[in-house]
Amino acid sequence: MPYVNIKITREGATAEQKARLIKGVTDLLVEVLDKNPATTVVVIDEVEMEHWGIGGLPVEKYREALRNASR
Repeated sequence: MPYVNIKITREGATAEQKARLIKGVTDLLVEVLDKNPATTVVVIDEVEMEHWGIGGLPVEKYREALRNASR
């Protein structure tokens, strides 16, 4: 029984987008590993922005640094 945990920042992903993620991941496991979709579990956790970091920075500061670097 595959278990997939997707973590995303809480930025307004819609129910439709989450449903597409669940279906897409399930379909991929069926296609690549021949897994049974009826026993495939996909969980989406939404993480508050202040609890997410990239490259040693809170995600908002990391994104700001990227924006500034591209100017």
